[in-house]
Amino acid sequence: MPSNKQRRQAAQRRLQRQLERRAELARRRRRNALIGVTAAAVVLVVGAVLLITGIGGDDADTAAAQPTIPSTPAAPTTPAVVDGSDGTCDWTPADTAANPDLQADTGTPPVEVTPTGTTEVDIATNVGPIGLTLDNANAPCAVASMVHLAGQDYYDDTICHRQTDSATLQVLQCGDPSGTGRGGPAYQFPTQVTGDETYPRGTVAMANSGQGFDGSQFFLVYGDSQLPPAYTVLGTIDEAGLATLDTIAANGNDGSNGPGDGRPTQEVRIESLTVAT
Repeated sequence: MPSNKQRRQAAQRRLQRQLERRAELARRRRRNALIGVTAAAVVLVVGAVLLITGIGGDDADTAAAQPTIPSTPAAPTTPAVVDGSDGTCDWTPADTAANPDLQADTGTPPVEVTPTGTTEVDIATNVGPIGLTLDNANAPCAVASMVHLAGQDYYDDTICHRQTDSATLQVLQCGDPSGTGRGGPAYQFPTQVTGDETYPRGTVAMANSGQGFDGSQFFLVYGDSQLPPAYTVLGTIDEAGLATLDTIAANGNDGSNGPGDGRPTQEVRIESLTVAT
């Protein structure tokens, strides 16, 4: 077990990396400000808004976080980088009193995680199987969180509450036991991004509410999607999983969040989510 001194040193190293990353992101933003606004940039902003989960506290926060397309899009803010490459993660308690859709009994994953290799995950749904290969090096804290929650059967018998099928955003969103889009565990952790992320078909990534923190919700990309690099990339989806997602996509959604965005027309239920051993 590391000593208190070692933990403090590790925390100082993490802080230094965050500060360096933030400085680099600031330089990128200044550079990008010199580039003229293009249609592609607008598409990225619209896609980012569409993927906001709506996890929040009071009613005002919830209304503000609901998926909307602003009339005058603003440039997205890329969260600070927290890579977990030193093998430790910070788990921040979530406000379960303010948000009844959060589960208060999830506990927290271990502070020390494995920042190398891959983790295989099998998702059994009522439509078909979805296999995932999670990248421990790219998203060690997000992987550790999913493994922790899977060990508690957290994802079992839960619905995938959102599906989108626009030309620029084609995803299935899952991981909220409440089925409201506001649910999650009793903790949150920083989004892990570098600023270079892309979201092609076959990507699995973490959804977030735009505040630089992740919870339990994730999205499965079945069609190349245009998003800013603001969502932790967990790993990839296998061919059988993509076939299952294509079947789900063919059934469409109810448009309850707007054209091409809503609950899947055919209910999609995760029967079990297990980590291969």
